[in-house]
Amino acid sequence: MNYGIVVFPGSNCDHDCYYALNDVLKQNVKFVWHKETNIDDIDCIVLPGGFSYGDYLRTGAIARFSPVMNEVVNHAKRGKLIIGICNGFQVLLESGLLPGAMKRNRDLHFICRYVRCKVENPNTIFTSLMHQDETLKIPIAHGEGNYYADTDTIRQLTDRGQIIFRYCDETGKATDASNPNGSVQNIAGICNQEGNILGMMPHPERCAEESMGSVDGRLIFESITSFLKTANA
Repeated sequence: MNYGIVVFPGSNCDHDCYYALNDVLKQNVKFVWHKETNIDDIDCIVLPGGFSYGDYLRTGAIARFSPVMNEVVNHAKRGKLIIGICNGFQVLLESGLLPGAMKRNRDLHFICRYVRCKVENPNTIFTSLMHQDETLKIPIAHGEGNYYADTDTIRQLTDRGQIIFRYCDETGKATDASNPNGSVQNIAGICNQEGNILGMMPHPERCAEESMGSVDGRLIFESITSFLKTANA
C-alpha cells in the first residue's frame, strides 16, 4: 500500500502526516508536490492541514486549481481513497468532492486545542476499527472550521450515513458547549456518498503516539491500512 501526501505552498502538516504514517505506523509514504500530474501508484491520497497558498481568497480556494487536483479528482472517480485533514478538508469542499463550505469560527478566533469527537458511522473505510458512538480525543487547529451546508444537504448527509464525526463532550453528547467553532449540527467530519473520501477538521496525525497525549488518531490511519491490505491481498 502506498500513501501520498500532497504538498501545497503553505502546507505545514505534511511532515506531521509523514511522521505518523512512516515512523509510527510503518507505512509506505511519499510527498506529492502540487504540480505533479501522475499519482497512479498511490492507494490513499492525504491532503494535509496548513495554509495552502496563504489562505488567500477562501481557505482551499486556490489549492483547488493546483495541477495535482485534477489527478486527485480522477483518483476519486476510480474509487481510490482520499483523506483531507483541516485545510485538506477545505480543499475537498472547494473542489466539489465533498458538499458544503467552511466559514470563520463562531468566535472569529483561531482555535488550537484537544476536542472530543463522537463516531457517528463506524461502518466506513476510515472508521472500521471503531465502534458506534465511540469518543475520540483529537486536536484541532483552525480559524475557519465552521462547517456549513443547507438543510437539504444536511438531511442527505444524515440519511446516507455520511456524517462521520461530531464534536461532543466527554460523555458523547453533541452539545453547543462542545462545539468549538459553530459547525452546523456539531459536524467535524463527513464522507462522500461512495465512501472513499473523508474530510475532517481534527488532526489525527497529531495524536498517533502516547507522547502526544492521545493515540486515537491512529485508529483512522489503521482503519485505512486495514482496508487497503484486504483490497490488495
